[in-house]
Amino acid sequence: MPYQPLPKTPISPMGCHLLEAFNPPAVTVDSAAILVMTDLSQVPSATIIAEATLDEANQSMLVRGVRLLLVVGESNNIDGVVTSVDILGEKPVLVAQKRQSRRGDLRIADVMVPVDKMEALGIEDVKKACVGNIVATLKSDGRAHAIVVGQEQDGKQSLLGIFSASQIAHQLGVQFHTHEMARTFAEIEAVIAGV
Repeated sequence: MPYQPLPKTPISPMGCHLLEAFNPPAVTVDSAAILVMTDLSQVPSATIIAEATLDEANQSMLVRGVRLLLVVGESNNIDGVVTSVDILGEKPVLVAQKRQSRRGDLRIADVMVPVDKMEALGIEDVKKACVGNIVATLKSDGRAHAIVVGQEQDGKQSLLGIFSASQIAHQLGVQFHTHEMARTFAEIEAVIAGV
C-alpha cells in the first residue's frame, strides 16, 4: 500500500504557541527539588572519555552549554567527573608543573574527580527535599553541581540526575556568575531571605 501524504491544517489566527518543554518552570526555594534537577532519563548525559584532552573537554562543554562532563569508560560506567573549573582553573597548571610537562599534554584523567572520590545525593532524599535544601547542600560543599543516584532492583546504582547551581539560579530568576560562585549563592540566599 503506497504511503499517502497527511492532510494540512491551517495555523490558527489566534496564534500558534511554543511549548515550554525545554524551558524549565520558574521555582521558589520552597518548590520541590526535583523541579530543578536535570533528569537524565529525559536529557542525554554530557560525557567524555578519560583519554580526551582538556581542550576537547572545553570545546565539548561549550558546544553542549554545560560546565560538567561525566567521564565514562568502555562499559558506560562512570569513571569520574570533570568540571570547567577542573580544566580551566589552576588544577591543570599545578599538575603540569608537578609532572614537568605542558598543559596541552594533559588528559581528562589527569584532572578529573575519580569516581571513588565522588559523592552523590540519593533520589529518595531528593524527592523529599525542596530547592532551598539543594542550594544549602551545594553551598556547604562549595560546589556548583551535585549528582543524584538511585538503586535499581538488581542492586546496581544508576545516575538519575544532576543539580547545577546555574540551572537553579536561572529557575529562581537570579543572575548566575560563572566564576563567582560565592556571589551567586549570596544572591540565591537573598531570594531565600526575601521569602
